[in-house]
Amino acid sequence: MFDADKSATKCLVARLTTRNISCFSDFTDLISSTEFKQSSLVLECASQEAVRLFARPLLKLGKDMIIMSVGALTDSALLSDLLDLSAENGTSLVLPTGAIAGIDAIRSAREGLKSVKLITTKNPKALEGAPFFRKNNINLHAINKRTTIYYGTAAEAILNFPANVNVASILALAGLGMQKTMVRIVVDPRIRYNQHEVIAEGKFGKLNIKLKNNQAEGNPRTSYLAILSAIETVRSSSVRGFRIGT
Repeated sequence: MFDADKSATKCLVARLTTRNISCFSDFTDLISSTEFKQSSLVLECASQEAVRLFARPLLKLGKDMIIMSVGALTDSALLSDLLDLSAENGTSLVLPTGAIAGIDAIRSAREGLKSVKLITTKNPKALEGAPFFRKNNINLHAINKRTTIYYGTAAEAILNFPANVNVASILALAGLGMQKTMVRIVVDPRIRYNQHEVIAEGKFGKLNIKLKNNQAEGNPRTSYLAILSAIETVRSSSVRGFRIGT
């Protein structure tokens, strides 16, 4: 287990039933360890910055990667680098489908897609800390009724809400891309779940999927389904995820 914050790893280990876990806070120590050398798969579940810092060297070292902070791949140069490194080193780059459904249908219909839209509705607590509110001088907790606060491209949504709409990245990468996938973000103080609605049209017909996701315990920004998706991706080698570049 690797985290630059030692207290974070200690906290997690304390919650696990397995105690024989090696923890690292220095990346050089991690990649020099026997445990790392014997591993074949790395699961990133930290942040977009972690993807930017560590995904390249991990792929170069021949490790398959599951990336949870998919918003980092809004950076087309980073995505291109990771795809090239994955091909050069014979490794896989896998994205869990996260807190939404229908990704398999979007991928299948990609060539004939005309429009893809994501409508995300969350309680204010699930959006705390997003740069959008600071940039626009908006008091998030002053919103007392259902309010649309953002409508625009997936690319801009991810920049403004980096810890809140990773599902927009998954949807965009599976379908029309970051600039053509549209995102609406709604604040609703009355709800206690994270709702995602995917609406797509194309040559295949129409798709409309709505999920009301329970929030992850202790982290309202994340849906519990996203955690289950990561676990299932590890367990079954991307039955619930998809490999970028294939």
